[in-house]
Amino acid sequence: MADKEAGGGDAGPRETAPTSAYSSPARSLGDTGITPLSPSHILNDADPVSEQQTFLVVVAIDFGTTSSGYAYSFTKEPECIHVMRRWEGGDPGVSNQKTPTTILLTPERKFHSFGYAARDFYHDLDPNEAKQWLYLEKFKMKLHTTGDLTMDTDLTAANGKKVKALEIFTYALQYFKEQALKELSDQAGSDFENSDVRWVITVPAIWKQPAKQFMREAAYQAGLASPENSEQLIIALEPEAASIYCRKLRLHQMIELSSKAVVNGYSASDTVGAGFAQGDKYVVVDSGGGTVDLTVHQIRLPEGHLKELYKATGGPYGSLGVDYEFEKLLCKIFGEDFIEQFKIKRPAAWVDLMIAFESRKRAAAPDRTNPLNITLPFSFIDYYKKFRGHSVEHALRKSNVDFVKWSSQGMLRMSPDAMNALFKPTIDSIIEHLRDLFQKPEVSTVKFLFLVGGFAEAPLLQQAVQAAFGDKCRIIIPQDVGLTILKGAVLFGLDPAVIKVRRSPLTYGVGVLNRYVEGKHPPEKLLVKDGTRWCTDVFDKFISADQSVALGELVKRSYTPAKPSQLVIIINIYSSENDDVSFITDPGVKKCGTLRLDLTGTSGAAVPARREIQTLMQFGDTEIKATAVDIATSKSVKVGIDFLNY
Repeated sequence: MADKEAGGGDAGPRETAPTSAYSSPARSLGDTGITPLSPSHILNDADPVSEQQTFLVVVAIDFGTTSSGYAYSFTKEPECIHVMRRWEGGDPGVSNQKTPTTILLTPERKFHSFGYAARDFYHDLDPNEAKQWLYLEKFKMKLHTTGDLTMDTDLTAANGKKVKALEIFTYALQYFKEQALKELSDQAGSDFENSDVRWVITVPAIWKQPAKQFMREAAYQAGLASPENSEQLIIALEPEAASIYCRKLRLHQMIELSSKAVVNGYSASDTVGAGFAQGDKYVVVDSGGGTVDLTVHQIRLPEGHLKELYKATGGPYGSLGVDYEFEKLLCKIFGEDFIEQFKIKRPAAWVDLMIAFESRKRAAAPDRTNPLNITLPFSFIDYYKKFRGHSVEHALRKSNVDFVKWSSQGMLRMSPDAMNALFKPTIDSIIEHLRDLFQKPEVSTVKFLFLVGGFAEAPLLQQAVQAAFGDKCRIIIPQDVGLTILKGAVLFGLDPAVIKVRRSPLTYGVGVLNRYVEGKHPPEKLLVKDGTRWCTDVFDKFISADQSVALGELVKRSYTPAKPSQLVIIINIYSSENDDVSFITDPGVKKCGTLRLDLTGTSGAAVPARREIQTLMQFGDTEIKATAVDIATSKSVKVGIDFLNY
């Protein structure tokens, strides 16, 4: 390691160096934007084991794009998973133990209600009053689509007003916390404390790191756990949770698409595990409201641990895409200008229309022959007449959309073909993504494909997946497909060690100085310090994107200060989605952590001429921790990798 030197300027006057447009680690000491972390003395290498915490119950929250819910299990009876009580409200044609992910704030921006209650209350408000209230739905997608997510990212309510995303997520998680603790206390007949609960929150695997961290921050603000007690909260990946559940399925609990009958050849008490052999590979396709996540797992017996074979892929191809196509169809018939106005002027009626569409959407099926009727709210018909001066019926006759007619009962009548056409773009994207995945060598020998998530209930999606991949592997749908993730997340919380190997979604490294080599290093990276020629901004890799990482794995590197007299050393940690990174100034490289180590406080005699600074990165569930240790003094600093605040 002799030629790798950690950057970090002097504590004394800063030296003048060839100026370059880049800030290099060697000159970053002048950065006041970084608050130094106070060093803590850790004499032994390992942390005191904090995993020994015992919880009475595990509660998992499935915070979905379109619907949400929670489930729990007492650690004394882990085989018994309780799904939350049925909620008040509910829609015709949509039976579900989950509740819509909708939230209502008062005009003063205080939390009012969540789920069906929020929707019904908002709906019953007088239209002029409703404009003052803040109603939000399907807001989880914002975390996926925002490129530069921060703690200050905004969401837009139905009335066009902006609110902080962090506040909304915090309110929602607080609500679930209260509901769950209330239900647990009723069940147990005595008060349940938050400290008795291990919380699990599920997020899509394809979410970028900032979004995953955002969810954890919101949970801290909601009081589910705290940074000091971070083990109380696990952020689980949705398809991983589904995977854990699917593995444990009994054969009578699933439907195999090829036969549409329960899988024969095994007795009903067998688990799929009986059909799973050592080393069997399977794909989990988790299709929800907002995103579709694809993961490839392999079972490693005897313990049945899971190994991730290929990094999670997918995209924004959830059932929301179908709603979006319906909205485009309405714009085509009634005009985009009208639809935009209607959404703002009659937000509650727009919500009604989308609810009516939702129940018809669920009635869509490949073999359907009779039309689907969607009731138009009275205020839609009324407002359209005012806006355009002619009737909705006239608009339908005049538009060149053949498959949609007006029925005299005040409904849009859609032919099955018209409905299927709304599903097509989304389903095509999912199939295309799966095709790409099956091309990968790691995936070629997959035996099973599990279709899970709310959108997996759609017969059109089931048929498309069966038609495209039925000859490659067995396609299986758990019976309670909408609750698969929730139940799997509870199992994960009971035994977090079940997932053993993940793929790193990013490349991680630190910024260092290397000895400058003519011809190898670009001239603009030359930095001369005390007569030594350094190459600045070098990205020294800890781990590469898509590399396998065992949970809890430690990666160590040793560095030495560039200048023996240095009193402080600063190690900056960087990440990138690319594998081939040479410099921290390469495009796409982001700073995500800083370790500042104070090198004072040792008597000169004890310090060797080349002082060793050991840097460790530990890869946890969705969190990563970095530590720097001054070997001479055993001083160390720790930092959690932070994707939101840099």
